[in-house]
Amino acid sequence: MGAPNDPESPDKAAPSLEEPPPPVTGVPVVALPPLSDYAAWSTGLCDCFSDFERFCISFWCPCVTFGQISEIVDRGSSSCGLNGAVYFLIACVTGCSCCYSFFYRLKMRKQYRIDGTAAEDFIVHCLCEACALTQEYRELKNRGFNPSLGWHESVDRQNHGVAMAPMPPVAPIVEDGMKR
Repeated sequence: MGAPNDPESPDKAAPSLEEPPPPVTGVPVVALPPLSDYAAWSTGLCDCFSDFERFCISFWCPCVTFGQISEIVDRGSSSCGLNGAVYFLIACVTGCSCCYSFFYRLKMRKQYRIDGTAAEDFIVHCLCEACALTQEYRELKNRGFNPSLGWHESVDRQNHGVAMAPMPPVAPIVEDGMKR
């Protein structure tokens, strides 16, 4: 038999040319779909005068419009009142509430696969917050939601108020046993 380091030794298998990959660790990453699947906003940024009432609310009290939008974008996991109050506090303390609303525009764009970049979203919210909020509100309305009603009422109306029927019992109940 050969020496321990002898490559001709029959006791030792030939080393593999390919090493096995290292074990997978960390957070799973979901690949984003190709950009070709993304569409433009259903209305333009400067179409805010097509819904002048909403534009006025967004201009004079943006916390209301933002709260309504954020409840829909969060799919009911946060409330309109809470997000509107946070927006108002950020506006009063820092004057930069556009930084908060920008994140929701970004989230909405990804959720509904709308064209754009984070830089564009940030600039739009910094330069014309009322137009950005009005555009987001109209986008949600065009997708069948009514942000003024909130998430749960909008979903109920989309489902036309159809409720799930209760599940029938697994086996029928026989009261007096079987009879012939």
